[in-house]
Amino acid sequence: MKVLIDYFSTLESRRAVSNVEPGYLRPLLPSAPPEEGEKWEDVQKDIEAKIMPGLTHWQSSNFMAFFPANATYPSLLGELYSAAFTAPAFNWLCSPACTELETIVLDYLCNLLRLPSSYLSTSPTGGGGVIQGSASEAIVTVMIAARERYIRQRAKRPNGEENQSMTSKEEEEEEEDEWRLRSRLVALGSEMSHSSTQKAAMIAGVKYRNIPVSAADDFALTGRGLEDALEDLRRENLEPFYLTVTLGTTSTCAVDQFKEIAEVKKDFPSLWIHVDAAYAGAALILEDYQELTEGFEMFDSFDVNMHKWLLTNFDARYVDIGCRKRGSSPIAKNTFIFGCVFLPRREPLISALSITPSYLQNNYSTSGLVTDYRDWQIPLGRRFRALKIWFVLRMYGINGLKRHVRRHIVLGEKFAGWVRYEGRNLFKIVAKPRFALTVLRVRVPDETWDESAEVVGKRGMGRPEMKINEGVAEDDVQPITVNGDAHGSKDRGVNRLTKANALTKEVYERINAGGKIFLTSTMIKDTYAIRVVGANEQTDEAHLRKAFDILSSTAKDVLVEREKQAQ
Repeated sequence: MKVLIDYFSTLESRRAVSNVEPGYLRPLLPSAPPEEGEKWEDVQKDIEAKIMPGLTHWQSSNFMAFFPANATYPSLLGELYSAAFTAPAFNWLCSPACTELETIVLDYLCNLLRLPSSYLSTSPTGGGGVIQGSASEAIVTVMIAARERYIRQRAKRPNGEENQSMTSKEEEEEEEDEWRLRSRLVALGSEMSHSSTQKAAMIAGVKYRNIPVSAADDFALTGRGLEDALEDLRRENLEPFYLTVTLGTTSTCAVDQFKEIAEVKKDFPSLWIHVDAAYAGAALILEDYQELTEGFEMFDSFDVNMHKWLLTNFDARYVDIGCRKRGSSPIAKNTFIFGCVFLPRREPLISALSITPSYLQNNYSTSGLVTDYRDWQIPLGRRFRALKIWFVLRMYGINGLKRHVRRHIVLGEKFAGWVRYEGRNLFKIVAKPRFALTVLRVRVPDETWDESAEVVGKRGMGRPEMKINEGVAEDDVQPITVNGDAHGSKDRGVNRLTKANALTKEVYERINAGGKIFLTSTMIKDTYAIRVVGANEQTDEAHLRKAFDILSSTAKDVLVEREKQAQ
């Protein structure tokens, strides 16, 4: 542990992002492992000399890219104990404590996030949560359950039972009908959904469609947008069976319109709706944001990553499920990922994934009195991840986690305030700052700043009276579009967009090449933008101020150089 503590104490002095070239490591290592074992001291020396140069330091306060992947002392202790116990834990009998602690801590988390009671393991609908390896793994898992549930419902076999009275010819015809149905299945996500939904569709062997979103709706999926997409698919004789909605999209942290989408669901009851809250779902521990869960009782699964913002090292994704009753339809309603996934009904998931060969059979499993999490996931074996959550919850406490999340949201709004006012001649915020994330681009030289057009609401960004408001800073900010602007033609708009994208990209690449901080970029519609998210445990105002100063000085340098080149 001392070595790990020393590592954390040196993070500030290390490059946030590695600058090695591809293939750097092979020449540094021998062509084969040693014939005889080496001393640990020799191995340890190579970690610093050969491994460290190739690491991007996600725990660094200067890491402001992607989303955070926090590791803390309690979670590291949990990792050590889990490694020492090494219990595959694919069923209850393998290690009862592994299963039972997971059930208990996920119920803790379900209540902490104020999810509907149907997501609890004790709910009458048979809900519950399960820890998955990642959000991507969780989405694949629930999509497979959604696919099988939909097919069984359409075939009027809700529990998957075969009709024993059918002739062989009738069975063949039913099988052909089922495969024709499978060929028409479509999974949906908004164009701002994480790519994991599209990848899951590839793995599940179904079609995938993006639903467009607009800047006017803050890049959120709306009920009307969903309804239009569903009707279009029906006209094409396709079968929409699954939808990912998002609480905190990757590019902008947009929040889809859950209440509107829940209303649409009433007319499409067979549509499985999964809430991907991998990063921003952590904010639900704060009362300010718990109204965002309105409508979740209509949805089928929910996931959040504790390893992003809730101080538990990777991997820890939670999935919650809502119904596990025997005889009910396949995985059901609500899933939560810890990767934790919550479901209001677990039966659809279990129906889709349960296989019990003779060597896995035991009296406890067949009694129906225990949970076997192997039936809630694609792999058989599983790690004792619940220890990490348990340690973090106990050592930080609910209030400690709340302070952690709230502090970052306030810091994020301060950063957005610096961009809005001090950087008003250099930058434009292209999406509402939310959940400690600010997305910006560089202004082109002839672009003016109009506060009356850009600041809306009761308060201004970065001012002393600033408070948290649903994780959103109240800005009316839009990206440049190819439709031009209020004072020019479409051609002028395209030209300005091209210039802004080139400037922003150059600023971004120079900053990451410098290695003092690490940022990521994104494309929002046609706009190239830079994302800044400061949500690591050690990140404070000074680190974000440093990032703002680096952004400002680099943008000034690039603009001056471009001006000289134009002369």
